[in-house]
Amino acid sequence: MTSDAPGWDAIDARLETFYPGVEPLHFGTLIKFALGGPDPLDGVSFYPREEHWHLVGYGMSDLYARDDDAEPTAESGWGFEFTFRVARAAGETEPPMWAANLLQNLARYVFSSGNWFEPGHHMNANGPLRQDHETDLTALAFAEDPELGAIDTPHGRLQFLQVVGLTTDEYAAVLHWNSQGLLDLLRDRSPLLVTDLDRPSITDDPRARAAIEAGQRRDGSSTSVLMVAGCSWSAEDDRIRLRFQEITTPMLARAIPSRLPHGRPMLLEGDDGQRILLNPAEVFAVRRPGDGVLELDLPPEAAAALPAALTPGSRPLPGADGVIIEV
Repeated sequence: MTSDAPGWDAIDARLETFYPGVEPLHFGTLIKFALGGPDPLDGVSFYPREEHWHLVGYGMSDLYARDDDAEPTAESGWGFEFTFRVARAAGETEPPMWAANLLQNLARYVFSSGNWFEPGHHMNANGPLRQDHETDLTALAFAEDPELGAIDTPHGRLQFLQVVGLTTDEYAAVLHWNSQGLLDLLRDRSPLLVTDLDRPSITDDPRARAAIEAGQRRDGSSTSVLMVAGCSWSAEDDRIRLRFQEITTPMLARAIPSRLPHGRPMLLEGDDGQRILLNPAEVFAVRRPGDGVLELDLPPEAAAALPAALTPGSRPLPGADGVIIEV
């Protein structure tokens, strides 16, 4: 008999290898997203482990039977399903519904923006991961689930993509280095990358902090795009004005040296669709290709001077004739 949900069955079969005979706590949506419901995930399962809850979502991949004439695809849906491992207190029986809500919010972001996640990606949650709980975890990174990995389904390949909570300091380290290095340090403490709202930042550990700083010096930053509120530019005769809000400049002052001196460009996504592309170069040049984009080729002198120029006031940028920095 043909299954009505072969994608769902493939996920369940994978979970059965790790949880044989275990019936998870499963919470489904009342109205499916495809029928106008508000929740993109058709359900979230909670598997209780001794020290954590293992959450698995259903809805980012193709779960249900397709028409017979549907074209085969290499990946199922978006190519992944979210997982999440959340610390569990001894004897705790109530699943962490806040974590399921977080997965639903991530799914809404993907469906509304068209931007998907992959291992190595990261994002700022712009606040604590759980609103009613005092925690330093305010950001997320993404990694392949260390147990579930990836599988082939009747609708294509599917990767189990685990969400990992990061503290504000850890996220800053990711921005100026890379998420893989930071996650490797977290794995030393939690091989399954369990998110514990009450844990301290690994940057509090001098050895971990030294490893992060060494990695930043050695590797530079893998973050090529920054969303910078209040960032804009304008062209006036032979002058280019770059405008920044003071609240964002400390982040930029740290980020730029981790990109340009390593020969890597950096794109600043500003307000109203304006973008500034900073390119490391031997000779200064300005280009305005359109669509709100400004491209600046910055020689070493200008790249080195830019972080120090990001202080309140207005000043020319050394090594970049006609560029004015306004904060």
